[in-house]
Amino acid sequence: MTDILTRYNSGKLWDFDGGIHPMEMKSQSNSQPISTAVLAPKFYIPVKQHLGTAGNILVKVGDKVLKGQALTQGDGLRALPVHAPTSGVVTDIAPYVAAHPSGLSELAIHIEADGKDQWREQQPMDDFLHQTPEQLIEKIYQAGIAGLGGAVFPTAAKVSSAQNMAKLLIINGAECEPYITCDDRLMRDYAEEIIEGVRILRYILRPEKAVIAIEDNKPEAVSALEHALQGANDIDIRVIPTKYPSGASHQLIQVLTGMEVPQGKRSSSIGVLMQNVGTALAIKRAIINDEPLIERVVTLTGDKIPQKGNQWVRFGTPISFLLQQVGYQQDERLPVYLGGPMMGLALPNLDAPVTKLANCILAPDHFEYAPPPAEQPCIRCSACSDACPVHLMPQQLYWFARAEDHEKSQQYQLMDCIECGVCAYVCPSHIPLIQYFRQEKAKIWDIEEKAKKAEEAKIRFEARQARLEKEEQARKARTERAAAARRAEVAASDGVDPVQAALERLKAKKAQSESTAETHAIVTEKGEVLPDNAEMMAERKARRLARQQQAQQAEAKEIIEDNNTETAKSAVQKTTEKHTAVPQEDNAVDSKKAAVAAALARAKAKKLAQTQTEAEPAPTEQTENSEVADPKKAAVAAAIARAKAKKLAQSQTEAEPAPTEQTESSEAVDPKKAAVAAAIARAKAKKLAQSQTEAEPAPTDQTESSEAVDPKKAAVAAAIARAKAKKLAQQQAQNKTTQN
Repeated sequence: MTDILTRYNSGKLWDFDGGIHPMEMKSQSNSQPISTAVLAPKFYIPVKQHLGTAGNILVKVGDKVLKGQALTQGDGLRALPVHAPTSGVVTDIAPYVAAHPSGLSELAIHIEADGKDQWREQQPMDDFLHQTPEQLIEKIYQAGIAGLGGAVFPTAAKVSSAQNMAKLLIINGAECEPYITCDDRLMRDYAEEIIEGVRILRYILRPEKAVIAIEDNKPEAVSALEHALQGANDIDIRVIPTKYPSGASHQLIQVLTGMEVPQGKRSSSIGVLMQNVGTALAIKRAIINDEPLIERVVTLTGDKIPQKGNQWVRFGTPISFLLQQVGYQQDERLPVYLGGPMMGLALPNLDAPVTKLANCILAPDHFEYAPPPAEQPCIRCSACSDACPVHLMPQQLYWFARAEDHEKSQQYQLMDCIECGVCAYVCPSHIPLIQYFRQEKAKIWDIEEKAKKAEEAKIRFEARQARLEKEEQARKARTERAAAARRAEVAASDGVDPVQAALERLKAKKAQSESTAETHAIVTEKGEVLPDNAEMMAERKARRLARQQQAQQAEAKEIIEDNNTETAKSAVQKTTEKHTAVPQEDNAVDSKKAAVAAALARAKAKKLAQTQTEAEPAPTEQTENSEVADPKKAAVAAAIARAKAKKLAQSQTEAEPAPTEQTESSEAVDPKKAAVAAAIARAKAKKLAQSQTEAEPAPTDQTESSEAVDPKKAAVAAAIARAKAKKLAQQQAQNKTTQN
């Protein structure tokens, strides 16, 4: 660390190997002060505009946003947020063409400007010295600041990693590209703000020295910065020779200190941190003015642009819109470059938006641009190796890149290439070496990314296996401890196993419960154990009686309706038969016979019901010598008997003849009495069924002297009664036919 400060303090300037002196074209655009570009009607803000990962989107379609409002938010210092360049409405969040030679699209937030350009609420800061370095780094991160020199590395992450390590702070104002003048005009027009931003960086990093390095082709910028310092000696200004690519970080460190950054390491490893002058200005505005990074200075140059110069351009502005404002006339034969002629790239689509990377838009005419000549075979002249500022062998890397020999490419330090374009500039065979190297780098990065993901998956798998093994060992340890505790408990209880004793107690309890259940059971002569279902059967009988009572009420209602209907029919029939010429004596005889037959049928039904009722035993307990009756069979037989008795009563009702007209010589039969007699017969049958239901015993034990009810006899008796009633009805029908 002391060595690098000693070298710097010596005031000597060193040189680096290679490099070129291309024709300078800076005078096209550096004669006018920086102006402000016209506000576009629509903006397309890519969610990723830096070297790192994209943040999480905070807005949705239809949201109204204000100028400077955060649109995304990252999880770390490498995931920078992006901000709304103006006030308006989010119209879409979808892929949009990117400023890339591939012409592919990137996810972008589309905003339609409302023309008000209204800022979000701001909180300016007068004195940054009251803030801690960590607080200032957080504000730099929240402002979304990335390196504006071309690398677009997150500034907060870079500054945070160099804390307490940087001994020399270098502010890069070299700007070695032939056409680009944005940094030159910034140093001329905003020198005081740049100095303020450098002092903020000095406060955060606490380096021993801070220097602004400028090429000697920018004397106006040097004068402006010296005037802004006003004689202060806290920041040095060093003027270096003009040589391309002296603006590259490693080459500029070598020019100022004579030391080279070790291969594969950062400049902070030797105590140096470098930032661009545009980045210093953005830091000042973020800390002091509370303005996030939503715009940058862009150089508009080339003979196809009539109004050349530098403009403040909002991020997300379509390049086509910007070119229209400066009088550009598109020509399909001539390309438009994003960046300078050495490191820039041709834009396949001019609708691509301006991002943090865009420092220049170059539109050359026929005098500045010629179609690239046809690529010729390499002649091994070594001109590319002689001009390479990082001591590579481009002619060898060219063959490895074409063969996709990634291992050899890495062995020959392809990743150290700064893509300055010097090798392609000096190649006599017109080989676009820089394009081959960029493609090879992209392939290697893709392979490394896949290998990294595979390694992470492997680490997760191994961690899972270790966790499962640890859990298995813990289970085994718990099992062993439990076994040891059991053995100790057995030993303490004089050899009696406590688990076995508990099992014995459980078995004894189970046996006791089973014996208790058997005391409430019925044991037959054959030794069969039947459960005591008396309570369950009583509940079923109660439910059955309730249903029967409902049925009886409905039937009684029907009987009353039938009586009324039969009375009306008898009156109609009596009126009709007055006008019929039938002998009165025969009708009287038939009516009398029908009444006698009905009375006989009712008497037989009553006698049958009494016989069945007397045959039903009272529910008593069963003795040892009595024969066991099946409760289910008895219940079924009783139900069948009731149904048959009810059906018999209905048959008897149907068999009753209608009352006919009386004759003078015979004994009169009253039709109303006959209807009443039939209703009484039906009621008695119903009552008989009800008495049978109430007399039905619950399935309990029978007494010694009682006999089981025989369902067959009841069925036979009911069948005989139905047959007699049917026969009586047939005889009445024959007599009526004979009389007619």
